[in-house]
Amino acid sequence: MSFRSIVKKAIPIGLFERIEPMGHLIEAIAANIRYGFPSKSMHVIGVTGTNGKTTTSFMIHKMLSKAGLKVGLLTTVAYGVNDDIHPQIAHMTTVSAPLLQKRLAEFKAQGVEWVVLETTSHALVQHRVWGVPYEIAVMTNITHEHLDYHKTFARYVAAKRRLFQIAARHGMRLGIVNADDEHAATFLSATPNSLAYGIKTGELTANDISLTAEGSEYTAEVGGDSYAIRCRIPGEFNVYNSLAAVAVGRKIGLSKQQIEDGIKSLEGVEGRMTVIDEGQPFGVIIDYAHTPDSFEKLLHDLRPVVKGKLVVVFGSAGRRDEEKRAVQGEIAAKYADEVVLTEEDDRDIDGQEIMDEIALGAEKVGKTRERDLFLVHDRREAIIFAFSRVSKKEDTVILLGKGHEKDILRPGPRAAELRHLKQDDGDPERVISVPWSEAEEARKALQALAK
Repeated sequence: MSFRSIVKKAIPIGLFERIEPMGHLIEAIAANIRYGFPSKSMHVIGVTGTNGKTTTSFMIHKMLSKAGLKVGLLTTVAYGVNDDIHPQIAHMTTVSAPLLQKRLAEFKAQGVEWVVLETTSHALVQHRVWGVPYEIAVMTNITHEHLDYHKTFARYVAAKRRLFQIAARHGMRLGIVNADDEHAATFLSATPNSLAYGIKTGELTANDISLTAEGSEYTAEVGGDSYAIRCRIPGEFNVYNSLAAVAVGRKIGLSKQQIEDGIKSLEGVEGRMTVIDEGQPFGVIIDYAHTPDSFEKLLHDLRPVVKGKLVVVFGSAGRRDEEKRAVQGEIAAKYADEVVLTEEDDRDIDGQEIMDEIALGAEKVGKTRERDLFLVHDRREAIIFAFSRVSKKEDTVILLGKGHEKDILRPGPRAAELRHLKQDDGDPERVISVPWSEAEEARKALQALAK
């Protein structure tokens, strides 16, 4: 049992939440001592931001691995060394301090030289990454998310900025910042040695961009040097993600060829613009997008490519940022011909209430229930229903929100009774975990449709 679990059982309800960050800090210190501060012998690259963290981390990891380095990866989706990658099951990006240090110790035992660590605002505020000597810090973008935890957007930005402050204390090699993000200056000010990248502005820029359904090609230019980049994951947002990877490769001394080949070699990331093909006459895509910004970027890029009907299926998590729900509904309705609302991870919250909140945004821009806006709470049924709404090769259904995740969180038998208490996903009376694979469910539905 972890330090946190022991303390939680011993301290009255409500008090633990007030001392929780210090509990995490003590736990992190103890874990570092137990495993001998394993990251001290490795070069750590931290990637933070609202969207794009996972894909950027995979791009960097693949690029370094292909260049012949021994590289550890720790992300929302997976962890491992070079090509030996394992699924990440937990519903958190940066795992608990004991598990993080255990995995870093395993990396050290395998002779890992570099670690790419996807780092969240929660992990930074809760000291889960205490003792990790980041050398390079990457900021992908900052948009509306996690205000249920941070309470204000300013506190959320400050939490993300901590990565750069930590890296600066450890003699940061480089801070890599999205220059096109409106909060870039906040991060650059915390960075003694920086490189700003972007499409519109920055020292490292993407020029002559060609976007297709299969990915993008562009020329990256910085300091008189140029790189012919081919990114095999579609979307303009992945141009930004790959630019961040170029910046990392350049800083650590990879050759032009190693950078170009490394980025080109990443075929995809599970649950990120994943195409499902069971021979059906229409397109099916799965993506983890679950924030307003990721919705806007993804659907903005996808809409011109889809010549037929575009159907978007999604929900919004219970016990998470409630303010974004109507915004997500509005964005999806703006781009999609039809919107199907469903569950994401209700936890101990009434799923109908969540769908109704999302629907308000969709209705704001003209969608009408039972005409082009449908509420189908069971996610399996929602996927089947969405597939019944399309039939032509020009049509596309996109399933958002679950991506790579391997379970879905639903209300437990006493969810309504215990809802007034602070959230605890670990209490089976309040929240139950049901095995789930978005890709598998989509394939089953398509196979049944074909019979």
